[in-house]
This record gives sequence, structure tokens and C-alpha cells, in this order.
Amino acid sequence: PASARPRGGGPCRQLRGSPASPRPAAPTNMDRDWGAKAGSGGVASDIQAKVDRRERLRQLALQTVDLQKDPYFMKNHLGSYECKLCLTLHNNEGNYLAHTQGKRHQQNLARRAAKEARDNPTLPQANKRSIKARKTVKIGRPGYRVTKQMDPETSQRSLLFEIDYPEIEDGLQPRHRFMSAYEQRVEPADKDWQYLLFAAEPYETVGFKVPNQEIDKSSSKFHTSWDEEAKVFTLQLYFKIGADAAARASRPPPPPSLMAPVPSA
Repeated sequence: PASARPRGGGPCRQLRGSPASPRPAAPTNMDRDWGAKAGSGGVASDIQAKVDRRERLRQLALQTVDLQKDPYFMKNHLGSYECKLCLTLHNNEGNYLAHTQGKRHQQNLARRAAKEARDNPTLPQANKRSIKARKTVKIGRPGYRVTKQMDPETSQRSLLFEIDYPEIEDGLQPRHRFMSAYEQRVEPADKDWQYLLFAAEPYETVGFKVPNQEIDKSSSKFHTSWDEEAKVFTLQLYFKIGADAAARASRPPPPPSLMAPVPSA
């Protein structure tokens, strides 16, 4: 027999010359990298950690960065991507994003910014104070009167506006301005008309549709007044007459002989 049980019931011993039965080797701490847990893949090296970090940053950048707004990003006819600032070629968008975070691209950006600052120096700008719109409760439209007139000497048409503001706020004076037909959104734009607006708190702004003709802004033909006691704002304007009307107005009248009635036969 290959083996025999010794006396005293002790364990069997393998005889010389018999094949040894394989035994699994006990696991030791040297079978895995130092510091790794059992069953893990081991601790990543510095190069692997940097590669993984750049990949995570690339995925994050693809979700947050819009490459279409990058002025240096360009896709060529071959399907690859180019950096117009650094003149580099990239296979995909992730590779281009990784390039934008690199030292070369950042240095070129700094050089470009310094060159633009040197070539285009910023001029001092005046402080612009933002004017906040007042929020007041409107009480309605004011009363008004419009009178049409004509100057007998110059044949100029005139309009007289009288706007009543009995409940105007203390210390305020009504304001007015002319508005083009293309500025308003209430009616279809018509080049033959313009609008004259009047405004005063707490009343609503009112507008009047007047012919789109040149206004005579001379001191004797255009004037405004504000009566603080009667609370009435007055504006009078004159339209300039055209060349044909001015020629007719300046033409001397015919002699009296031509204006005499012809005697009947």
C-alpha cells in the first residue's frame, strides 16, 4: 500500500516516492499593493490619477461649456477640431477642452489680452446713474382742449393744447415730447403722422396724433406755459408751410385794375 496508518492511531504520513497532493497557498499581504483593500484593483499611480482627473474634468466641461460661443473653436472640413489661437489640431471636443485648460492655451490667452489692452486703451467713462421708474397709482386721464388756428399773415396752421392737471403732485410740472409713428405700438405705423405726448404724475400719459410736418421752433411760434394756480398746461405750435404755399403767400396781390369787375355789354 502507498500509505499505512502508524500505530497509536496517529495521522497518516505520505511515503517517499508518492506524488505530492497540491495545496492552495495561503494569501499573504504581499499579493496586493500596499494600502489597497482586499478585492480591489490596487492603488492607482500618479499617471493614472492624472488621466482619470482630466477625463472627469472633460466630461464636466462638456456639460457646462458651450463650445459654439468659443471664438477660437473651429471644426474643419476633415471633421477634426482646431484651436485658432494656438493653431493646434484635436480629434474630438473633449481633447480640445483639455487643451483649453493647458498651460499653452492659457499663456496665449494672456498674451492676446495684453496685446488688446495695449492696442485699445480703455477711456474713462462717465458715471451713469440708473434712473428707477416711479411706481405710482394712476388716477386716470386728464382733461384737455385742442384748438385749431391759422395765422392770417403767414397762413401757418396752428394747434393749441390745454391740459388740465388739478390733482398733480406738488412740485411737479407736466412734460411733453414728440414721438415718431414708428415708436408706438398702438396703431400701425404711418409716416404721415406723428404723436405729441403729455405726462404728469399721477395721471396717465396722453398722446395726440398730429400731421408729420416740420414744426416751427422759433420763439414766437412755439411756446409752453404752466399755470400753477389753475393747474393748466398750455402748448401752442405752428407748422412750417411748404415751398409752394410760401411762394403763394409771398406773391404780391394783383393790381386793382385787374380785380375790377368787367362791365357787361
